[in-house]
Amino acid sequence: MFSKYYPGAAACTLAMTCLVSVPAWAKVSAEEAAKLGNQLTCQGAEKAGNAEGTIPEYSGKWLGKPSGLAYAGTGTPYTDPYADEKPLYVITASNMEQYAAKLTDGQKALLKKYPDTFNLPIYKTHRDWAYPQWICDVSKKNAVTAELVDDGLGIKATNGSSPFPIPKSGLELVWNMTVPAASPREVGTFDTAVVNPSGGISWAREFHKIVLSKADPKNRVETTGSAAWSYGEKLVPQRDKGTLTYARVPYNYKSDFLDVWQYSPGTRRVRQLPNYGFDQPGPGGYITLDEGQVFNGSPERYNWKLVGKREIYVPYNTYKLLDPKLKYADLLKNKGHISPEYTRFELHRVWVVEAELKPGFRHLYPKRVMYIDEDTWLPLMGDNYDARGQFWRTVMNNTVYAYDAQTVWPHSAVYHDLVSGSYIADRLTNEQKPVMLVDDGSLKEEQFSPDMLRGAGR
Repeated sequence: MFSKYYPGAAACTLAMTCLVSVPAWAKVSAEEAAKLGNQLTCQGAEKAGNAEGTIPEYSGKWLGKPSGLAYAGTGTPYTDPYADEKPLYVITASNMEQYAAKLTDGQKALLKKYPDTFNLPIYKTHRDWAYPQWICDVSKKNAVTAELVDDGLGIKATNGSSPFPIPKSGLELVWNMTVPAASPREVGTFDTAVVNPSGGISWAREFHKIVLSKADPKNRVETTGSAAWSYGEKLVPQRDKGTLTYARVPYNYKSDFLDVWQYSPGTRRVRQLPNYGFDQPGPGGYITLDEGQVFNGSPERYNWKLVGKREIYVPYNTYKLLDPKLKYADLLKNKGHISPEYTRFELHRVWVVEAELKPGFRHLYPKRVMYIDEDTWLPLMGDNYDARGQFWRTVMNNTVYAYDAQTVWPHSAVYHDLVSGSYIADRLTNEQKPVMLVDDGSLKEEQFSPDMLRGAGR
């Protein structure tokens, strides 16, 4: 089902045509931007529900913690506001054809490969969360001023919100999902489980902190320079313990680059990692570095085609997966996928964007399809295909509304390799302290640098 708010969805039949047309779609008129906050939410989603009533009208009734909900504040577990709900129905291998129009290739492949253990519990759809007014103000400003620059490898916008609330091209969607409205920082320890086809698990653990270029909400600035800075310290496995990594993410990949440095405890030296990202292998070798949370990094290797909108069953309000009472042994007991009883899927409208590898470029995934939530601009799922055009891997990105940060937060992701039968559960925190999201002023952009690694290593 394509959205009435994208009349050109069928027009860009060739990826190169969509790419060439980018400059013409850089900004929208004041009349179209006036839909934000009226027919559209301030982030650009359709306020109305669907005709069947299975997707409700956007309410945005809660900003921060819902009234009456128990929550002790930053650094404590998020209480599930929908804990009492039961699945409306469960999609299995035996009934999947009934729901096929609203399933992705990845979901269908998992249902077929693991018919006895994998399923999709479908819950009532909720669109209850609101963004702070300052984020809405930035979004409305970006609608009429933001533009792609340098062949779409950079943006000119005001930071603090997604740059293109009314997207007209695949590249604009890519920038929306990689520069969403998000918390200004993230500090915590994350566990990664690489589960092989036999069910054996290899573990990794990393302390991580990141600060986004958001500054003071009352003093928004243009998206120049760097978008984010991060620091990571490997704790597990023992062979990697003490390895430190610094990364700086730019707003423009033509005039700048993803700057990554690493400290090795073995050599006690800090070195730059050139050409970091793209299809270099990630944890376990079963994902690529630019596949983290569906997609990250430079869009330069692909032509990006905006397909339109679809109604899809997507992971949503997955508070159960954050529950500290949930032990890893229970979550990871199945082969090929995590335990379905702890997952939650809802029917939502998502933007669909297809990536086709440009001539002269290489990547393990010549074709990728990504599903981007219309309410948050976060990528919720991604399907990846091999050089033969055969389906290969799928990723599901889990999110919750973080009451303290007043934003939707992508807390963990699960990557499935349908060929090998392996999967990776990444950014798990159930057996760690809850992640800190709210900025207390202790993290400064100037604290992140290669010199930071040298000092930390000593």
